[in-house]
Amino acid sequence: MSDHAGLYRQDPPAPVHGSESLVPEPAAKQRQRVSPGESGAGIWRKSLGTLAAGAVLPVSLLVLWQVLGDLGYISELLFPTPLRIAEAFVHLAGSGDLGGHVRISLVRAAAGFALGGALGLAFGILVGVFRISERVLDPSIQMVRMIPHLAVAPLFVLWFGIGESSKILLIAKGAFFPLYIQTYLGIRGVDNKWFEVTRVLGFTRIQQIFRLVIPSSLPHIFLGIRLSLGLAWLGLVVAEIMGSTSGIGYLMTDARQFSKTATVFVCIVLFAVIGKAADAAVRLVERRLLKWNDSYEG
Repeated sequence: MSDHAGLYRQDPPAPVHGSESLVPEPAAKQRQRVSPGESGAGIWRKSLGTLAAGAVLPVSLLVLWQVLGDLGYISELLFPTPLRIAEAFVHLAGSGDLGGHVRISLVRAAAGFALGGALGLAFGILVGVFRISERVLDPSIQMVRMIPHLAVAPLFVLWFGIGESSKILLIAKGAFFPLYIQTYLGIRGVDNKWFEVTRVLGFTRIQQIFRLVIPSSLPHIFLGIRLSLGLAWLGLVVAEIMGSTSGIGYLMTDARQFSKTATVFVCIVLFAVIGKAADAAVRLVERRLLKWNDSYEG
């Protein structure tokens, strides 16, 4: 570590000057480019091949599950067949109840993730850039990180009631820490020589953060976003199960009390599908924003 400006750095290769950002697009390795027709066909073939390969295992399990259920080898009460689960989904969607619960859960998850993720990114930059901030803030943050969701959920209910505030804050707690840690680690990995370049160019601290630190930390930041999304869903389930009259978690709890196992499976599948869709959207944005990084293999 160097004592310059209280920043954490490592010894990297020599820097290359850039106009908009200090993180340059590599010139030694140029990505291969193909014609528009070839790229479109190639992308479709690759996407279909990936989809087919990923669908082999789940489709096989679903077929086996359906066959065993039809033959009576597994309990219909505990493990309703995929067809019964699909029928329950159609019934819920047709009644209009499912859409309302899903919309409420999405709003809660988005609000909690936005709050927790924004704070995690801000504190990660603060602690990663300034050495004194790490000494003052990081020990307390790490201590709070070790407190389980189920331990603080009753406390949040006592403090903020059973309304939306306690649920959003519980979701935000889960979303905060992955993004905080990954941002912190990404800043620690910024090349040392780039900070020397910023001195030569006369960058202010704000310019260092927005034109050097954040672009260089983007791979870690996107990983933190993906992990934060997963924990936001976990916080949503805990919040809606412990005290709620709406949402997917409430629908699942209500179905469990009346032994509607197929509805419980519908809710579980919804959590999985929506979570996967959110993760895929982040991956898409990540691939677009990290095209400049020649070492990125996403």
